[in-house]
Amino acid sequence: MRGDAERFTYVLVDCPPSLNLLTINAMAAAHSVLVPMQCEFFALEGLSQLLSTVDQVRKTLNSRLTIHGVVLTMFDPRNNLASQVVADVREHMGAKVYETVIPRNVRVSEAPSHGKPVLLYDLKCAGSQAYLKLASEVIQREHRMRAA
Repeated sequence: MRGDAERFTYVLVDCPPSLNLLTINAMAAAHSVLVPMQCEFFALEGLSQLLSTVDQVRKTLNSRLTIHGVVLTMFDPRNNLASQVVADVREHMGAKVYETVIPRNVRVSEAPSHGKPVLLYDLKCAGSQAYLKLASEVIQREHRMRAA
C-alpha cells in the first residue's frame, strides 16, 4: 500500500487570460501554476503582470504557490520576433520554461470548430505531437519535484 506522501490528486483549473477574481481564487487554492504563453511581444508584458500577481498571492493568500512552468505556444519559426520572445523568456525564466514549444498549427485551430480536442481531431499533426511531448515533460517534471 502506498504511503500518504505518494498519493496525489491533481485538479486542473483553466482560467481566463485576464487576472480577475476567478484567477486569483484559483491561485489561492493551487499548489502551482502552469503558464501558457503565446510567442508574441505583448505576451511578455502579460507574463510580467502574471508573475507580479503570483508574488502577491504568495505573500497574502497562499505561501505555497509556485510556478510549475511556462509553456511557449503558437510559435512560428518564420517569425523572427517569435524566436526573440522565446529567447527572452528562456533568459528570464530559466529552467521554468518547458523545452517543448507548441507550434502555430492550423489543425489545432480547427479542432474546436469540430467539437473535438486536437488529439482526437488529428493525432498526427505537429500540434498534437507537441502537446503529447509536453504532457510527458510535465509528468517528468512533477515526478522530479515530488522526489526532491
